[in-house]
Amino acid sequence: MVLFFPIQQNLDCINDSGLILGKLKFDSSKSGYIFQADNASIMLSQSEQSAIDAKLTSLNLGDEGIGMQDDD
Repeated sequence: MVLFFPIQQNLDCINDSGLILGKLKFDSSKSGYIFQADNASIMLSQSEQSAIDAKLTSLNLGDEGIGMQDDD
């Protein structure tokens, strides 16, 4: 299982052990959301990769969004 926690306009991807795997963020050059790993040495399990892929698909199709944060 992977939890998705909003930070600014990104989503932190956190596994069952509480380890931050990386972030889902909008890449304007690709006009879509991408996964950016926090550490290149982190190996994702098949279930973690599947959960991240499903969330990326949902975000890129517009089925879900990342709420805006008001810092005022």
